Amino acid sequence: METLFDRAHLDRQTFGDADLAREVLALFAEQCARLMPDLVPPRIAGADPAPEARADLAHTLKGSALGVGADRVAALAGRLEAALRAGDGEAARGLAPALSLAVDETLALLSGPAGRPQT
Repeated sequence: METLFDRAHLDRQTFGDADLAREVLALFAEQCARLMPDLVPPRIAGADPAPEARADLAHTLKGSALGVGADRVAALAGRLEAALRAGDGEAARGLAPALSLAVDETLALLSGPAGRPQT
């Protein structure tokens, strides 16, 4: 299984600059907050709302997660993107809760006591 978060990757991406790392993580957290409601919508009986649009959102989240070192989020977002693009609604419905949990766990790990991203 993928690691939840690769701190060494973030350090390389931000050249060891802790302030820049905090800023990048804050942007990642904001993006997760914006994307997740549309990416993992409430279950609608018999429908998969806008699979192509959701696949695009999953792709965006995957790229952002790769950039900060959120490995599990990136892997699950990539699998969700592939399922949505393949029209596999059953797989997408199965992956959505796992992705949501990975995002929650990653953001919790990265949040300091005041709820702000920490490095």
